[in-house]
Amino acid sequence: MRVRDLLAPGALRLRLLAGEEELDRQVGGVMTTDLQDPGRYLHGGELVLTGMLWRTGPEDSERFVRTIVAGGAVALAAGEAEVGPVPEDLVAACRRHRMPLLAVPDDIAFGTVTEFIGRQVSADRAADLAALVDRHRLLVQAAGGGGLDAVLDLLGGDLDLDCWVLTPTGRVVAGPADRLSAEDRDQLVRAHLAAQRQRRRPPHRARLAAGAYSLLPAAADPAAEAPLADWLLAVAGDVTEWTAKRQQLADNLARLVAAERTRRDEGRRLRRRIADEVLALLQRDADPTEISRALQAASAMAARYEGGRPEDSGADSWLVLSVEGIGLPDGLVRTVLEEALTDASDRALVAGTGAGSVVVLPAPDVPVPAEALRELLAPLEAGLGSEGRITVGVSAPATEAGGLRGALEEARHARRIAAARVGRVCVAGPEELASHVLLLAAVPDEVRRAFRSRLLDKVIAYDIEHQADLVRTLEAFLRSDGSWTRCAGQLHVHVNTLRYRIGRIEELTGRDLSRLEDRVDFYLALELA
Repeated sequence: MRVRDLLAPGALRLRLLAGEEELDRQVGGVMTTDLQDPGRYLHGGELVLTGMLWRTGPEDSERFVRTIVAGGAVALAAGEAEVGPVPEDLVAACRRHRMPLLAVPDDIAFGTVTEFIGRQVSADRAADLAALVDRHRLLVQAAGGGGLDAVLDLLGGDLDLDCWVLTPTGRVVAGPADRLSAEDRDQLVRAHLAAQRQRRRPPHRARLAAGAYSLLPAAADPAAEAPLADWLLAVAGDVTEWTAKRQQLADNLARLVAAERTRRDEGRRLRRRIADEVLALLQRDADPTEISRALQAASAMAARYEGGRPEDSGADSWLVLSVEGIGLPDGLVRTVLEEALTDASDRALVAGTGAGSVVVLPAPDVPVPAEALRELLAPLEAGLGSEGRITVGVSAPATEAGGLRGALEEARHARRIAAARVGRVCVAGPEELASHVLLLAAVPDEVRRAFRSRLLDKVIAYDIEHQADLVRTLEAFLRSDGSWTRCAGQLHVHVNTLRYRIGRIEELTGRDLSRLEDRVDFYLALELA
């Protein structure tokens, strides 16, 4: 702000006493003092606010003005509440040194002046940074530059404003990660995704224990409406309470983030082509040498990107993920997985298959349970809506390229197991493939329903009509391995009562529960419930 802004109508009602020719000086801050020699506390650009208690005689005015001029002050504001009207010797000293002199009426507190200048200076600084961010955004678009962390550091240093760029799974793309816990990030992205799904107008607001946050979408393609794949800008504070200039800063920063995301996506095109090639090779059961060559090309490209040596980039073993998005646009799951797996493995190959995706990635040194992947994707639940689901199957590690075809089949079977579960995000791992559940998952839905109906419909109908509890009795009997004593104890009934119930089940179904084959059939039918 300029000195003349302090004299604007409706501002502070200050009176100008000297320095009319210097009113375009820029005010960078305020220093309030009644020291006789405040020079050592001045850094340049300040308006000095004083109650004139340092003045004992006319000669003090010359010395005081000379000191603040040498310290770089741009103006002097003298309060009239303590010693009365500004003396003529102070006015004359300011005229000699071309120092703007303003009189502060006795009914205006120094705090009011300080607060007014602070707001104006902060807004001006925000406007300057907004212009800087906007220029940086254009540079990113034109030249493919990066530097999100540098811009956020600038905002934090100059405006004490903490900002973070987050993915929908809570990964920190840029910003001071140590100032935002994993739990807070999870809450922020869930709040953002829920607001986007409800089509609320941004900025979205979230209140955590640490305070209020504003959430702005940073969509690479706003027309796509794909919040599950877009980055978001999290800003400490409530943007809606900011001045217009500071709000402009937040909007420009969100556009910068979106531009950086677009640039990054452009860099993924080659990797996507290699991923699609690998999937095509697996689907046509190509020669393992061809598959190995494609994997080596992907690893070499990743090694160059990470600054390593291509010859050191090979993986000892690979995992395959089979993923399907239900109720989601084609291609969205692929982008979601690319974002989610960036921290877990920068070398993941994510191929698109319409509403689904297949991922080939280096196996970690330690087993990765399916639950870890489910936790990674869990924040996305807030944006899936009532019909949307993501189901994931994970294979066992394949130690050579020739084993990837089998790993793909394993992952697809595991995904069928995940699809049979209840939940928005369901994951099944290779440890479940040795179970009877794998057989059930591979059976067509209509066959599963018919099998269950044939064995259990009459038993269920009898329970409904007579409240006989036959289904629960059957489950307990099978869990007890056909032991009458143990089963009766679990159900808290007499053995004769148990024998009666089992007999009734056999009559209704025409099966014999003393036979292993019939017990297995009943067990599988109950698993399909």
